Amino acid sequence: MTDLNRKLKELLIERLKFEDMTADDIGDDEPLFEGGLGLDSIDALEIVVMLESEFGIKVKNESSARAHFRSISSLGKLVESKLAESKLAAEATEA
Repeated sequence: MTDLNRKLKELLIERLKFEDMTADDIGDDEPLFEGGLGLDSIDALEIVVMLESEFGIKVKNESSARAHFRSISSLGKLVESKLAESKLAAEATEA
């Protein structure tokens, strides 16, 4: 399990108040919605808020968010790509 995936799991547990759950209880590829953890649209909004407050990531497109919110693995890939984009943009601004 990557450090980022562990952090995402811990944030989800904290934000969604899964009190009897640990990061080890959530599989990286386990569905977050429809089965799996059984999250709903309110939980999806909480994930959007979490991504913005914790990582500075804005989720603008609902259809792309749906694909990225499938699992912890897909969420981690979204965070990594957005952070890499931000880093490249910052480096370009400095140059």
